[in-house]
Amino acid sequence: MQLDEEATASALRRLRRAHGQLGGVIRMLEEGRECSDLVTQLAAVSSALDRAGFSIVASGLRQCMNDPDSGPDQKELERLFLALA
Repeated sequence: MQLDEEATASALRRLRRAHGQLGGVIRMLEEGRECSDLVTQLAAVSSALDRAGFSIVASGLRQCMNDPDSGPDQKELERLFLALA
């Protein structure tokens, strides 16, 4: 399954944001920042990764609905959703 351009761009934006946030968490840890600040930033990274994953799966579902022969089958979509849960 190939993602459409819009879904790819959206997922890339979210993943780049998560990448930047993770770099910030690493710096914070190296600097000895407060645990609560680290946990807050880790939660933001986790949320960004989750949103990127759900966006990718939703795009696959949309493609499957538009052209059932081109996308993943129901079992594969279920497996992908559960992998993100």
